[in-house]
Amino acid sequence: MKEMVQTQNLTKDYGQDGVVTRALRGVTVTLAAGEFAAMAGPSGSGKSTLLNIIGGLDRPTSGTARVQGRELSGMSGSALSRLRRDNIGFIFQAYNLIPVLTALENAEYVLMLQGVPSRKREERVRAILKEVGLEGLENRFPRQLSGGQQQRVAIARAIASEPSLVLADEPTANVDSKTARSLLKLMRRLNEEKGITFLFSTHDQAVMKEAKRLILLQDGQIIHEDHREEENYSR
Repeated sequence: MKEMVQTQNLTKDYGQDGVVTRALRGVTVTLAAGEFAAMAGPSGSGKSTLLNIIGGLDRPTSGTARVQGRELSGMSGSALSRLRRDNIGFIFQAYNLIPVLTALENAEYVLMLQGVPSRKREERVRAILKEVGLEGLENRFPRQLSGGQQQRVAIARAIASEPSLVLADEPTANVDSKTARSLLKLMRRLNEEKGITFLFSTHDQAVMKEAKRLILLQDGQIIHEDHREEENYSR
């Protein structure tokens, strides 16, 4: 199967006041196109750092990261921006919504950058916002939405352009269990019908249970991987 993500011996060091903290310690992992995978582990295990490097938002101290065969460290800033715009959807734990844009405008922002005509992108985004339970709230600004509602806007924005890869940092952290289940169901459907690859960072048992592959991290290292057979994960 075609490779979507490949990392080789990734390390990431952060330094402050002469003290070096190693967030990643030689992480090697390959993610095939079409996978629905989750990374789990305690806070500080390196999950978010690994997501940020795979998404081209951060650079490793050493090692390599490739997305669709392209080594990220060798790409210019503008090339990375294009890769993220056209191929990668992000769901950030802190939402990262634009305060001066409405829910609809935030969700369609990537489509606008891609040059999708206004009518087409509005139709698509309204349908997605309805699917994530935000019908009637399209014209509200982030400050007028609860944390869970903002998270759903962030998810809508990430999937609206049907990217090749979605990187999701704790996507269900700020929603109730019923909403989490419906969002997971939506993302599983996109995975199965559109072939979108999903990689989650999570503490949520529901996400771990739904994942076809579970990657456990601790102290910046992969300590275990669990590949689930089709009959062993929930529908």
